[in-house]
Amino acid sequence: MQVTLVHVRVVPGQEDAFIEATRRNHEASVREPGNLRFDVLRSADDPSGFVLYEAYADDAAAKAHKQTDHYLAWRDAVAPMMAEPRRGVPYDGLFPRAGS
Repeated sequence: MQVTLVHVRVVPGQEDAFIEATRRNHEASVREPGNLRFDVLRSADDPSGFVLYEAYADDAAAKAHKQTDHYLAWRDAVAPMMAEPRRGVPYDGLFPRAGS
């Protein structure tokens, strides 16, 4: 399982627009082949801080996500909302195992 935690800091005042753009990306991403999870988290302490938890069955499915129309639309829509560059940190998912 390929997991990426995407850390995002949004310009204050842009949170609602970011959430809406990310909701659209989330709704399409969870229907992708190989997607296991796509969670959107907001910091309890900082309303401009978000983490996207993206889990795919394998590296190929994770890479395919980056080529989808909904991801590309999200990337372009949220770019001007970023207070700093987003940071994706890859992980190898151990448990639960994909398919179990």
